[in-house]
Amino acid sequence: MHTLLEQKIVTLVFLAMLGLGSGCQRKGIKQTSSTGAEFWLTNPDRSALFVNQPGTLAFGTTSNQNPTIDVDESQTFQSIDGFGYTLTGGSAMLIHRMDAKARAALLNELFSTEGNSIGVSYLRISIGASDLDDRVFSYDDLPEGQTDVNLEKFSLGPDKQHLIPVLKEILAINPTIKILGSPWSPPTWMKTNNHSKGGSLKPEFYDTYAQYFVKYIQGMKAEGIRIDAITIQNEPLHPGNNPSLLMLASDQAAFIRKSLGPAFQKEKIDTKILLYDHNADHPEYPISILNDPETKKYVDGSAFHLYAGPITALSEVHNAHPDKNLYFTEQWIGAPGNLKGDLAWHVKTLIIGATRNWSPTVLEWNLAADPKQQPHTPGGCTECLGAITVDGNTITRNPAYYNVAVASKFVRPGSVRIQSNTSESLPNVAFKTPDGHKVVIVLNTKEAAQAFNIREKGKLINTSLPAGSVGTYVW
Repeated sequence: MHTLLEQKIVTLVFLAMLGLGSGCQRKGIKQTSSTGAEFWLTNPDRSALFVNQPGTLAFGTTSNQNPTIDVDESQTFQSIDGFGYTLTGGSAMLIHRMDAKARAALLNELFSTEGNSIGVSYLRISIGASDLDDRVFSYDDLPEGQTDVNLEKFSLGPDKQHLIPVLKEILAINPTIKILGSPWSPPTWMKTNNHSKGGSLKPEFYDTYAQYFVKYIQGMKAEGIRIDAITIQNEPLHPGNNPSLLMLASDQAAFIRKSLGPAFQKEKIDTKILLYDHNADHPEYPISILNDPETKKYVDGSAFHLYAGPITALSEVHNAHPDKNLYFTEQWIGAPGNLKGDLAWHVKTLIIGATRNWSPTVLEWNLAADPKQQPHTPGGCTECLGAITVDGNTITRNPAYYNVAVASKFVRPGSVRIQSNTSESLPNVAFKTPDGHKVVIVLNTKEAAQAFNIREKGKLINTSLPAGSVGTYVW
C-alpha cells in the first residue's frame, strides 16, 4: 500500500514525465497564470536537470530586502533567431545509424516544441566536411592537377548519405528551423597549397568559389532544405585545423565584393552572408570589411566564437555598424565535461552574455559524438564533447544539452530581448516571446543558495536558487 504522500509524489513524477505538471500544455510554453510564474530548475549536481518545479510562483506586492531583478518590456533590443548546435557530418552519421524508432524519439526530444522536448530552433551545418566528419571531402574533389572551373562535377553526394536525410527528418518536426552553413575549406584545387589543411583561396577562383556557394544553396533547396545564412569561412585565422583555410579580412572583403555578393544578386539568392565566424579577440576583422560600403551592402552581419577575446567585443562591432546583425555560432566543451563549471560559464557568458551583446543566436559545438569523441578527421578535434553522446541507440545528455535547453524551450524565434537589471551574483537576461510570455534566465554565481525577487509592473515573485544553479522563469 502506498501512503497518500507517496501516491502524490508518484503522480507528480508521472505528470512531469508527460510534460503535464502545473498546467502544462502540449505546446512548448504553457498557459501560465497571469498571477504566477513557472520555474524550471537546472542544478550543477544533477539533482534537477531542467525540471519544472511544482506549482507556480505567485506575483504579489510584498517587498523584502532580497536583491530584485526588474524586468521592463518597454525597453527592447534584438529579435531572437534561435538556440541550438552544429549538426556536424559526424553527428548526422551517428544519429542516422540509430534504429528508426530511437532516432525519431531523439529528434522529437531535441526539435519539437511539445511536451518535454527542448525545442532547438537553430542549426549550423558544414559546407563540405568539418573536422568532425569521418573524412575530409568537398563537393568537387578531383585528382591532383585537375580543375573544374565550371563546377561540372559538383555534387552534394557526400551529404546525401547521412546529413540530408537527418535534416529532412528534423524539418518534418520543425519546418521553420533556421540553418546556417559554414565551409571549413574550398576544394583543394582552388587553394594555394592544394591541400585540405591551410593555404588560401586563389584569386583566380573567386568567381568559381562564389558559384560553389550558389550551387550548394540551390542544391539544398532542391532537397527541401533552405539555407538561411552562410558564413564565408569557419575560423579564417586558424589554418591549422583539418580542413581549414587562411582568409585575411582583406581577402574576405575582396571575395564578397567582387564575386560572392554579385553572384547572389544575379541568382536572386536571399541567403544571408555573414562575415568572420571566429574569435572575439579580433573585432577589427569584421569592422574593417563593413567599413567598405561596396562590400557592406551584400552583408547581413558578423559571426563569432569565444575561444579568445571578450563577449563584449560583439557590442563593439554593433556600435560600429548598428545596422548589421551579430551571431554567436560556436563554443565547444572538452570531454569529459563538468556540468558545474560548464553550465555556469556557458550560461553566464553565452546564453546571457551573447544575447546581452546583441546576438540573436547561441550555438554550441557540437550536437553529437560517440563515447570516444568520434568521428573526426585526421588532425581534427579529438576531445570535442557532443551535447549528446550516441552509443548505438543509447543517449547520454551532456552539459551543452542543458546549456541550450534553459533558453531554447521557451525563448522561441521572434522573441525580443527586453530590459532587466543584472548583477555579478545574479546575471540574467529577459525576453518577451511572440505570444506575449516573459522569460527570465537567471544564474546564481554564489557558493551558497541565494534568495531574490523578479519584479515587473510593480508586482514581484520571491524565489531562490541553489549555488551555481540556473532558473528559467516563465509567465
